Amino acid sequence: MAFFVKSMISNQVKNLGLGGGSEEKKEEGGPSDPAAAQGMTREEYEEYQKQMIEEKMERDATFTQKKAERACLRVHLREKYRLPKSEMDENQIQMAGDNVDLPEDLRKMVDEDQEEEEDKDSILGQLQNLQNMDLDTIKEKAQATFTEIKQTAEQKCSVM
Repeated sequence: MAFFVKSMISNQVKNLGLGGGSEEKKEEGGPSDPAAAQGMTREEYEEYQKQMIEEKMERDATFTQKKAERACLRVHLREKYRLPKSEMDENQIQMAGDNVDLPEDLRKMVDEDQEEEEDKDSILGQLQNLQNMDLDTIKEKAQATFTEIKQTAEQKCSVM
């Protein structure tokens, strides 16, 4: 009961602004100073904040670079397969500073794909495809082509 009465009187004195609230002032001072809340001096806290900002900027720059590299890959694939361009990808590349290249691993993959396509387009590539085909299939294709040419010639020439 004595504690209750003392507490009530203390609260009334605090409300009047006559003091008696030293514990409350200490509690108010703690959260208002973030350095004290973290258990650091003001200088340590400022250095910590600078370090956090620098790390965030580095992460953001790395993230932007990765996004631009992915966009660059998508642009290459769109060019390769003749798909419509995406303005969003072009914007991401521009945001990264236009000095974006494909990552080394992806560049190797793209180069290998281009070499394979060039090989397929060459005469040797076509001959290799013929080797992989069934001989009967080749005969059927040749016969169909011959028949088609013969029919076309008969339609154009009345002498035959």
